[in-house]
Amino acid sequence: MNTELDQLCINTIRTLAMDGVQKAKSGHPGMPMGTADMAYVLWTHFLKHNPTNPAWPNRDRFVLSAGHGSMLLYSLLHLTGYDLPLEELKDFRQWDSSTPGHPEYGCAPGVETTTGPLGQGFANGVGMAIAERFLAATFNRPGFPIFDHFTYAIVSDGDLMEGVSHEAASLAGHLGLGKLIYLYDDNEISIEGSTDLAFTEDVPARFRAYGWHVQEVDGYDLDGIEVAIRAAQKETKYPSLIVCHTHIAYGSPNKQDTASAHGAPLGEEEVRLTKEALGWPPDALFFIPEEASAVFRQAVKRGRQAEARWRETFERYRGAYPDEAALLETLWAGKLPAGWDDALPTFAPADGPLATRKASGAVLNALASALPTLIGGSADLAPSNVTLLEDSTDFQRETPAGRNLHFGVREHAMGAILNGLALHGGVFPYGGTFLIFSDYMRPPVRLAAMMHLPVVYVWTHDSVWIGEDGPTHQPVEQLAALRAIPNLILIRPADANETAAAWRVALGRRDGPTGLALTRQKLPVLAGTARDPAETIARGAYVLAGTPGTPDVLLIASGSEVHLALEARDLLAEKGIAVWVVSMPSWELFDAQTASYREAVLPPQVTARLALEAGVTQGWAKYVGTAGDVMGLERFGASAPYKVLMEKFGFTPEAVAGQALRLLDRT
Repeated sequence: MNTELDQLCINTIRTLAMDGVQKAKSGHPGMPMGTADMAYVLWTHFLKHNPTNPAWPNRDRFVLSAGHGSMLLYSLLHLTGYDLPLEELKDFRQWDSSTPGHPEYGCAPGVETTTGPLGQGFANGVGMAIAERFLAATFNRPGFPIFDHFTYAIVSDGDLMEGVSHEAASLAGHLGLGKLIYLYDDNEISIEGSTDLAFTEDVPARFRAYGWHVQEVDGYDLDGIEVAIRAAQKETKYPSLIVCHTHIAYGSPNKQDTASAHGAPLGEEEVRLTKEALGWPPDALFFIPEEASAVFRQAVKRGRQAEARWRETFERYRGAYPDEAALLETLWAGKLPAGWDDALPTFAPADGPLATRKASGAVLNALASALPTLIGGSADLAPSNVTLLEDSTDFQRETPAGRNLHFGVREHAMGAILNGLALHGGVFPYGGTFLIFSDYMRPPVRLAAMMHLPVVYVWTHDSVWIGEDGPTHQPVEQLAALRAIPNLILIRPADANETAAAWRVALGRRDGPTGLALTRQKLPVLAGTARDPAETIARGAYVLAGTPGTPDVLLIASGSEVHLALEARDLLAEKGIAVWVVSMPSWELFDAQTASYREAVLPPQVTARLALEAGVTQGWAKYVGTAGDVMGLERFGASAPYKVLMEKFGFTPEAVAGQALRLLDRT
């Protein structure tokens, strides 16, 4: 390797990146320029992909975790024949282009995940590698390697500084994900200057301690990079980190090895000087030599041939294992197996009281056989979150067909790994922790919503009513904060039946993530919740208990406060007051209903409205109006038995009824 043609191809990547950033007058040219060599070797000698069918299930996955270097990925996609015209590279960072500033899943074919927040792509790749290993153990048969691919990534100094990468790397090493290969762009430059300002650890030693296979190479020794990748492919017991010592803005006479090349264009004069130094026509913009194009476009033929060989194998697999093949095709189409929701249990009042976390665990286990690729777990809280699948083993190094994932105390990595599982496809991922610790996983939750990924979050211990653990573990503002994330559906069910219906909504939703906020404390199974889920949870809110005609007052509640509203209703009924109790488990689902349905549940002529929720009151005003009121908590909790807290904080039937009466007096 390292012929003149190789260098021509590498410099094509460099100059496309320079030109795209310069034309946009915005971006990060240094990273693509510095990593062009390793990317060239990987994409032309190793990466198994089909540019004409980017969704081929057995393709290798490539993640550009250092998403600020997005022009590297866009250049590679265009050059290797993906449907990403050169005009899109010229429109880098512009309105409605397929080439946003950081790679976004769904914008351009071949972009496997949305990266930008550093460390997220690193952890996404771990999820992809888990998915490949699990699916291979579940579906592969002797002579039929249906799932047999690598997950590659280019990661940066910034990725390795972020805590999420530490969490994910530790878990990947423990699991021995041998088909995970990361190339580390070790250019020792960050935005503020040399990484020596804040980052002086021995990275290779750290990764060896995590249980990774580590190699170090010169980032411009093409043969050395090739040898290292081949060695990484042969190492099946450990994930691999190839430390590539590089120079940011390689080839730039005045910007190489400087922080100024990290987050700003080189400048027109420096671009010209760099092209001259690389032996490139200095005034040519977005120039792709025919010889270089021919090399890169070989990926199309190779990809078609690789996929054709795999499809021939799959057709033979279909003949030998028709049921498995049919299930896989359903999964690859993004669908659930027919009749899966028939397994959902129904609960009766005699089954209670039952914490909704316990009901959730019962639902999960009821669904396990109907959804054989349902896989997930908890951040070291499975007994509390009730997320274990009882008839499955643990996913571990020696038992890769296990469906119980143990993430350890790593909420941030768990969220990002769940995204990787969903991005890989073929599995239905879920992950659990306490609702308070959703704060630790908020970045990947936001990205899941942005990418429209069907991930389910099991967030238990959902209010101050967890009691003695005190305010550090009692969520108050978390419900409001999560509701602020666009495209995240949050469901806080009132009892076991609403919980089952919530799982039906969550798993049936294929265009975004769903969070379930579940109780630690036991709740009664309420009369009236065992209805058609399409008429209850799926609509976000419904009249759980009403009276004929127009009510005097509406009591609107979510989760554990619904039964409190029902008890207050009984007290008000004794005074001749007509009350409707509205269970509102999901604002997002309710807001998506027709105006006529919303008005049927919340009649506009009824202005006496009282909302109940054990959290901050932010956002409830749009449902109670200016004449209504909200009973919530505008403070942190306290350490005490939960029934004591309910009394001290005024969440009793008597207090609710009294507040409703005061509302009626005002209106």
